[in-house]
Amino acid sequence: MTRTTLRYAFAVTLMATSGAVIAASAVVNLKTVLADPGRPDADKVRDADRKPAELIAFAGVKAGSTVAELGPGGGYFTRILTGAVGAKGHVYAMVGRPSPVLSDYAATHANLSVVSIQPGEINVPAPVDVVWTTLNYHDFKNNKVGDSDVAALTNAAAFKALKPGGVYFIVDHQAAPGAGTSVTSTLHRIEDKAVISEVEAVGFKLETRSALLAHAADDHTLAVRETGIRGKTDQFILKFRKPKK
Repeated sequence: MTRTTLRYAFAVTLMATSGAVIAASAVVNLKTVLADPGRPDADKVRDADRKPAELIAFAGVKAGSTVAELGPGGGYFTRILTGAVGAKGHVYAMVGRPSPVLSDYAATHANLSVVSIQPGEINVPAPVDVVWTTLNYHDFKNNKVGDSDVAALTNAAAFKALKPGGVYFIVDHQAAPGAGTSVTSTLHRIEDKAVISEVEAVGFKLETRSALLAHAADDHTLAVRETGIRGKTDQFILKFRKPKK
């Protein structure tokens, strides 16, 4: 093999594997974030099931990113996202009620703002790179504002809040095929097909999905907090993109 041929073969291999190399690098860089002694031990115990480093890499969150997080709860992902975006990025945690835990955390992290919102709103000072929500979309379906459910309002708000080319990232508990939105208030699950249809209806395009949190042993018949299934539910990961034009 000639030297020119070797160079060409190396270039082809590099292009073919660059995506995997970037993703792996992002996971490695987040080890320090996950090991932060400021993270609660209870959060660290959940890392094996929730795979946060891999999710951050898949969503494309990186140093300097701006992120609007919807339904941050106790701040499990808030703390990780804040570490991932670094000092040059910013995380806006959207909360429907006061969160002393997140407010205390924001007091010592200049790149985190806790923002009080009404259901279906996203309030950011400028368009963001990523709108992120995990295990919340089914609950958005369970609430209404006037004649609209909060999911529809949230999807429209996410489209408006994102930069052109920005990412709308959704993770939730999978429902059985054909269940659609019928078990959002009972089993706290939703079918991925229903989410895709609703999100694309406001202008997003499904770019890709991941089976990272798939659990074949989950038959989708149990409520997500029942003993034996909690933390082990079959979950879908959807990455939508706002068109650049």
